[in-house]
Amino acid sequence: MGTNFYRIPKGKEMMERHQKLMDRVSRLDFWAPDKVERGFNDIENPNDTWSKMSPWDEFLEGTSIHLGKRSSGWKFCWNFHKNKYYSNKEELLEFIRSGRVVDEYGTQIEVEEFIEMALEWGQPDGWIHDANYEEVQRKNGGHIWGPKYYDLIVDGLRVSNSTEFS
Repeated sequence: MGTNFYRIPKGKEMMERHQKLMDRVSRLDFWAPDKVERGFNDIENPNDTWSKMSPWDEFLEGTSIHLGKRSSGWKFCWNFHKNKYYSNKEELLEFIRSGRVVDEYGTQIEVEEFIEMALEWGQPDGWIHDANYEEVQRKNGGHIWGPKYYDLIVDGLRVSNSTEFS
């Protein structure tokens, strides 16, 4: 059991998104059967050339970015989203500082307080899913996942090799 953390936009960015949403909605053709049938999905999707987005999808895109998870006994595990938003520690910290941080319960945490907590969580001897961890698991009869599932180390940070967290 642990706690997940997310980066959300600052209020100014949310207001800008809101204005863009209102502008798009005000121009919708509510009488066009093809638009209604498609859920007003007529905005180019930058992440998927085969699909379109609705104004609401566009508004929400990138508003809640999973940063990572803290769990007792483990080092903080960062989610790098396959380098979509950041690819190293410097870019990660810049990205975090450009927004706000909330936990999975919706509680806002001061950005610098979050960064300090995350960088110190599990130091110096918290677990990392690597060969050493799996050797302990093997000796204790635990499940072995193999190297394909080992954590990555990026600029000294424990980074999940997956973007899926629970």
